[in-house]
Amino acid sequence: MLRIFLVEDESIIRETLRDTVPWEQYGYIFSGEAGDGEMALPLIRQTKPDVLITDIRMPFMDGLALSELVNQEFPDMKIVIISGHDDFEYARQAIHIGVDRYLLKPITKKALLEVLEDLKEKIEGERAARGYLAQFHHESQEYEQYTRRLFFERIVSGQLSVQQIYETAGKLDIDLRAQCYTMAFFSVLPERPGAAEAYSEPAAQLRDALLGHFLKYPEYILLRWNLTTYAVLLKGDASRMEELSRRCIDTVRRQYETYAPDQKWYVAVGRPTPRLSTLPACFEEVSRLWAYRYILPEQHVLLPDTVSFLTGTGSDASLDHLDPRKVDPAILTGVMQSASVQELPGFVDEYIHSVEEALASKPFCQYLMLDLRFAAARFAASQGVSQQEFFTGLVNLDMVGRSVTAADLRAYLLEILTRVLELRDRDASSQCSAFLKQAAAYIDGHFTEEALSLNQVACEVNISANYLSAVFSQELGVTFTEYVTGKRMELAKELLRTTSKRSGEVAVAVGYRDPHYFSFLFKKTQGCTPRDYRGGKCL
Repeated sequence: MLRIFLVEDESIIRETLRDTVPWEQYGYIFSGEAGDGEMALPLIRQTKPDVLITDIRMPFMDGLALSELVNQEFPDMKIVIISGHDDFEYARQAIHIGVDRYLLKPITKKALLEVLEDLKEKIEGERAARGYLAQFHHESQEYEQYTRRLFFERIVSGQLSVQQIYETAGKLDIDLRAQCYTMAFFSVLPERPGAAEAYSEPAAQLRDALLGHFLKYPEYILLRWNLTTYAVLLKGDASRMEELSRRCIDTVRRQYETYAPDQKWYVAVGRPTPRLSTLPACFEEVSRLWAYRYILPEQHVLLPDTVSFLTGTGSDASLDHLDPRKVDPAILTGVMQSASVQELPGFVDEYIHSVEEALASKPFCQYLMLDLRFAAARFAASQGVSQQEFFTGLVNLDMVGRSVTAADLRAYLLEILTRVLELRDRDASSQCSAFLKQAAAYIDGHFTEEALSLNQVACEVNISANYLSAVFSQELGVTFTEYVTGKRMELAKELLRTTSKRSGEVAVAVGYRDPHYFSFLFKKTQGCTPRDYRGGKCL
């Protein structure tokens, strides 16, 4: 039922309309009345009606002034102006304000009921459209992730001016308006890009729960950053940034405790910044924080203050003060197994920084270089690659045995780790191709089923849902949802061209039970309605 509010200074007219119109019969609830605009405004704010009927000429605040204020505060509210004056200027002002209907006194019951029926149909249509749009955004988050990722890569690399950021965000339907911003990273199982882990229902539930939370709130803008990592742009008033950061951390902790209590989880959150133009610095900071999940594996929450405290350096250059956990061989092994190539520069910088107090020791630097060399050789052997083949072409190997600076050590670590990850990802890519062929074949045979989902396909080919989602966009340049939607739209266009099926029948045939949503989605993705497409009005 829709709520309606009446404002009329003539009590006889107001009471007659209130008591004689069969509101409920036409889908309305009479939610309130007032004798002038000044008295009506606070009541309207309280009851939030769907339709406002107001006279024009009233004391204290007339109907046009009231309508203008209501339209600013409640743009979706429908406004009907009634007047005893056939005055073009009133009508012109009403149209300018955004009034939906303009009725002249004396109002006939028939005329008012016709208006109410029209407005009810309009409101329900708009609500359905908003519902379809919300459903589309929810279902197409994976589809939008790929475009968003490219957009945010350009932002954090400093390629876009503030004006260009806002222009592109508008085209992508991303609202970036806020007082303050920061970024966060969190991981979703599996945390191993080179390993296509088997499908797991708890892991799928974890992924759905995490993504569902961040997609629910406008203060968070979610995007996949790589195979195992999601990035979140947090935006809001400066006074709320601490709350938003805490809620982000608590969400990841809670969902892991619920669905994967035995798995390690990490969240990195940077410092807030008041400018979009400083997001590249914010991103660099959170990337460096994210690297500490290898250096400090027991520290789940990675913040500037906690990492600074845990990795503070002293002035004594002896090895006596070095925490041996900082040179645990498992750190480099973990990087080889799960880091992405994009993460390496940040990791190497922070790894060197974490052991800075010991870099004056030549034996210590030699130890680090040899430890990495042997670890890399073991990894290459596990992939069937000889040491000679693996190390051929590396230019920094001759640093072993020499005194090195922090910059030399950085170049050495970065070169060898990059070679390891390239080898790992090369082998993973061949695995991806096999899995994607199986997944694509299954989708091709089932895309007309309404219940088809990422989890269903992942289970069918026995790989994790997160892995399947990631490799779709990485290997094919399209996401799972985009692929399925594209298949359905192509079949829909074929049926519209070659058969006499009605739009509703076509919708069911391609996997959409709701014909209205199908029409909405067809227009959203193809640029025209199914009827216009059938009529040859668009390609």
